[in-house]
Amino acid sequence: MSEPLLLEARGVGKSFPGVRALQDMHIDLRRGEVLALVGENGAGKSTLMKLLSGIYTPDEGEFFLDGRPLQVSGPKHALEQGISIIHQEFNLMPDLTVAQNIFIGREPRSAGFFLGERTLNARAKELIDRLHLPLDPRQVVGSLTVARQQMVEIAKALSYEAKVLIMDEPTAALNDAEVQVLHDLIRRFRGPETGVIYISHRMDELKAISDRITVIRDGRYVDTLDTATTSMPEVIARMVGREITSDAEPEGVRTDRETVLSVRGLSTKALLKDVSFELQEGEILGFAGLMGAGRTEVARALVGADPVESGTITLRGEPIRITNPAEAAKHRIGYLSEDRKHLGLLLDQDVNANVVLSSIRDLFQSFGFVRSKAMRAKTNELVASLRIKTPSIDQTVKNLSGGNQQKVVIAKWLVKDCDVLIFDEPTRGIDVGAKEEIYRLLNELAAQGKSIIMISSELPEVLRMSHRIVVMSEGRITGRLSAEEATQESVMHFATLRPDSSDGPAEDSATKAGAR
Repeated sequence: MSEPLLLEARGVGKSFPGVRALQDMHIDLRRGEVLALVGENGAGKSTLMKLLSGIYTPDEGEFFLDGRPLQVSGPKHALEQGISIIHQEFNLMPDLTVAQNIFIGREPRSAGFFLGERTLNARAKELIDRLHLPLDPRQVVGSLTVARQQMVEIAKALSYEAKVLIMDEPTAALNDAEVQVLHDLIRRFRGPETGVIYISHRMDELKAISDRITVIRDGRYVDTLDTATTSMPEVIARMVGREITSDAEPEGVRTDRETVLSVRGLSTKALLKDVSFELQEGEILGFAGLMGAGRTEVARALVGADPVESGTITLRGEPIRITNPAEAAKHRIGYLSEDRKHLGLLLDQDVNANVVLSSIRDLFQSFGFVRSKAMRAKTNELVASLRIKTPSIDQTVKNLSGGNQQKVVIAKWLVKDCDVLIFDEPTRGIDVGAKEEIYRLLNELAAQGKSIIMISSELPEVLRMSHRIVVMSEGRITGRLSAEEATQESVMHFATLRPDSSDGPAEDSATKAGAR
């Protein structure tokens, strides 16, 4: 008789009012494997994870752990059963230490009610050493990098002696080196009695870390594929139900555009040094570079979110001085932050409120009265034109998928009729199908004459979308490339170039491209 599966779901279904989230769902995790779970945003991945963690109860179907029926009554019970879930949004206490976060609620006591700090740190140190993590039990979590906070989450999950580790987009905020550390940790964790379910939108990672890939679409099981013998286009086609072209090129590339925004010698105290570039009308200008290169800092300096030490900004030939994002908006410059959930949206408000709130005073107020009918009409118009999937404009934004949340942020800036739009990581954390929608939208906005700065850590995305590319390293521009010149190799050459390097060709290319 064959050994029972480590974890199995059979015919699982879950409905909410007006929504069939899961139907006849199947999944099986073998011992010692990493099973990738993929699907577009809204496919049902989060619902399935919440069923496994006991947040939701299934309407039909069964779960099995080690061949025995599994019924989970809540997150704590799931942990006791050996199922640990690491969510994309960390659940850490920033003011507590690493050790306190790992064993929160299970702290050893020394005398009476006093916390046994020494014992706690010793237990945490033992776990950290076993996992080969670069952590100090006494460090305050709020002082750690995102990557190390991720490691604290993993240590906390594994402190429960987990059999099944479920990771939801674990590398969304990590650079390549940090991803390798995480993957090494996963490989050490899996064994004869353990397994990992790995949820990710990064197709390249699936090849590197998974043994099999389970695809779900529209709340239903589609297929399970062996990673070694499957191509990523096959996986994507099953995810979205159609082929997606991976070799698309920038649309509407031209060299006769009028300059809209000119930046000269932009410097900040923290990082930026002598940053100069031009943005043209109807252009998508890509900003590429490694983590910490200064791309986001350029965007924040432009809109006044970070103080500028020196430099000039000229908009349509007129020098402007921007000291805060509200002033930037008055100049019709919109900034869509990479952290849409904390800085771009009011998650507990509905779609209508998010789209029009920042424009009420300018566009939807007459003699002290708010014109709610006009607001709703404008929101409905944008929901239709941007193809935002929502039951109505009264839907709470936190209930939308990541891609649709991103579109709500875009709608907010379109209401303000911005001429310059800065997109910082526009497709981070959203699936390939939603990415195609965002790409289509950016191309449409550029075709309408909007000028777009697109910052992205995904090199294929930069190459696909950008009419020209600015490459940064250590707070400076190290290269400028036209769409024709740009390749993965040329961009990475400039991205890894030290700004004070005497590499002649880099300087020549940057200067030539800047003169175009």
